[in-house]
Amino acid sequence: MPNAAALLSPLRAAARRVAGRAVHRGWRWAQELGGVSNQNPGPYRFHTLGDGSKLAFPLGTVFNEQSIAIGPFCIIGERVTISAGFLPGLDLGPEPVITIGGGCVIGRGSHLVGHQSIVLGDDVWTGPNVYISDQAHEYRDTTLPIGKQWPRNEPVEIGAGSWIGTGAVILPGARIGRNVVVAAGAVVRGEVPDHSVVAGAPARVVRSFTETEGWQPPFRHDPPRALPDGVTAEQLRALVGWDLRPPTGD
Repeated sequence: MPNAAALLSPLRAAARRVAGRAVHRGWRWAQELGGVSNQNPGPYRFHTLGDGSKLAFPLGTVFNEQSIAIGPFCIIGERVTISAGFLPGLDLGPEPVITIGGGCVIGRGSHLVGHQSIVLGDDVWTGPNVYISDQAHEYRDTTLPIGKQWPRNEPVEIGAGSWIGTGAVILPGARIGRNVVVAAGAVVRGEVPDHSVVAGAPARVVRSFTETEGWQPPFRHDPPRALPDGVTAEQLRALVGWDLRPPTGD
């Protein structure tokens, strides 16, 4: 006769499968309820949170959100930190410190850390783990620890339609033009002209285009047709999960 352990093993495996499915269902439920939008703001009171925008759950660190303005139809990925000022609870005045334009996508694990002014134009997309800050440590006094010296603030601006690659760092004072590609891992400071591609640390312009030309990387197949007019907010939020195979038929 089979021993008790042999009989219990299939039962335990079945119980683990049931428990695993329950955990995943529960997590999806938490993600849905925990996502932040202007219809479901949770504990947050942003300066502006536009229609159709959503901050995915779990959020990263978010504080002084009254100084953070987010435009319509934005996707803020999981564990994205958006913070204004040094500490929570500061009164930073009536104007936003961080402004994210409409239609922006901020990749998971990214950080936007603002103290003076960070402005993202419309339709700026980032990969995961991008770091953007308008403040840097100073090193004017070699007798003091760097962390105890008064930091330096310089506004940051990223032009509409730009793409910031995975792991890029945007330093204080960076002014990135329109429709700029920042390569993965690039470290950007200073001025970047419109319609250019920058790469490296420090980043340098490696390609430049006029407003009427561009560069298309090779694809394994043709890209899909342009999205039709009247795309809903729910469709936009699901954009990154859409099937990108070329359409069939007419």
